[in-house]
Amino acid sequence: MASQKITIEPVTRIEGHARITLHLNDGGEVEKSYLHVDEFRGLEKFSEGRPYFEMTQLTQRICGICPVSHHLASAKTCDVIMGVKPPRPAVLLRELLHMAQFVQSHSMHFFYLAGPDLVLGFDADPAIRNVFGIIQANPQLAFKAVGQRRFGQQIIERLGGKRVHPNFAVPGGVNAPLSARDRDEIAAEIEAQLGVAMEGVGLLADWVEKNRDTAMRFASFSSSYMGLVDEKGGLSLYDGQIRICDPEGKRIDQFKAEDYLLHVAEHVEPWSFLKFPYYRKLGWPQGAYRVGPLGRLNVVDRIGTALANEEFKRFRQLGAGRPVEGSLFYHYARLIELIYALERIEQLLAEPDILSTDIRAYGPATPQERGVGVIEAPRGTLFHDYHVDANGLIARANLIVATGHNNWAMNRAVESVAKAFVHGPSVPEGMLNRVEAAVRCYDPCFSCSTHALGKMPLEVVIMGPDGVPIARAVR
Repeated sequence: MASQKITIEPVTRIEGHARITLHLNDGGEVEKSYLHVDEFRGLEKFSEGRPYFEMTQLTQRICGICPVSHHLASAKTCDVIMGVKPPRPAVLLRELLHMAQFVQSHSMHFFYLAGPDLVLGFDADPAIRNVFGIIQANPQLAFKAVGQRRFGQQIIERLGGKRVHPNFAVPGGVNAPLSARDRDEIAAEIEAQLGVAMEGVGLLADWVEKNRDTAMRFASFSSSYMGLVDEKGGLSLYDGQIRICDPEGKRIDQFKAEDYLLHVAEHVEPWSFLKFPYYRKLGWPQGAYRVGPLGRLNVVDRIGTALANEEFKRFRQLGAGRPVEGSLFYHYARLIELIYALERIEQLLAEPDILSTDIRAYGPATPQERGVGVIEAPRGTLFHDYHVDANGLIARANLIVATGHNNWAMNRAVESVAKAFVHGPSVPEGMLNRVEAAVRCYDPCFSCSTHALGKMPLEVVIMGPDGVPIARAVR
């Protein structure tokens, strides 16, 4: 049989646009696969010449799913450029906004995007294998999931005036305090939302129990991991040092955000606009690593809230002393972080300073030449790096987003699953969905990584050896 190529374009139930090509050998087995990100990346360039203080609003227009992450990473970068440290109440309020982003993003991904595969099955009819199928299969859970995302977005709206692209963080702090009424109304819902998160954990645990072999083997491979940690080595989503652990779980480096270029480099491949970051000391591709929920939980020593830390201990037992490697366990790690975010919101609201009006610091008129801000976005570590001139105008900007950090891992996951499930030139629906599911584990945001809008239909093309399509399926 002649060699052929299968194209999945674009991948569905993700944020943004990408396509997958599977190259089959003469025996009909997958020989090589590629995750292509075709959109042009240009935000850094058109930011040049803008005042640095506009970046908190400009950069969050990259995305409508995770604008808060860019908003806060940019604000932290601008703090450095302005040469100030925000007052403690402002930092608490920024973290409150950040935790709300984690709640809305993690709940959306698990219940809306990944959930259909687990609740309905990888082989379910694609017409129902979506959020509407979840509503039909379990309307009570679907209603709770919608309510949980609403809860996170509503906190963002209370702080920043609107649920998408809020206007809240500014260089030196935030622009408005939290009212006692808003604090009390948010706090009143925490217990119920924790119950929803724990229900999600139960759903996942039940699926893993029934499909343990699939869970352990699906896109499972060795890698290094990266994530922020606090001074005690605990989970830190807003601030901290960057820790890298090797495939055995041993810490091989820990450094400050501003030094990231001494430790992280970017590899380029001709078939994707998305770069491949890697750890410099190990080189490419040995230095490739994973970020995001699985990456973070594989580098931290503990979690600073009670319920999340107990679930974290159970999570780490899956690796039997080593990192947890299966890509499907990103979903478990994501739910643990969801619990943490809700518990952390409760902690923040109990802080007396959360209602303070001391929320902004003002610095000198002359800016610093460079600022670096790093934060853990829901999808992983996010770098903002701005160089400014004497007038405070952006001379050069660099953004490395979580989806970029995971580019190598997503390609590795796709190839692993494709080789396990794709056999011969036929294109069964469930087979292709498993390949897509490998990408969905990482909850990629290609709008962030490429700074462009995407389309959502799926096209599958089988190419003959002469490059002429011999079969096509569209959904």
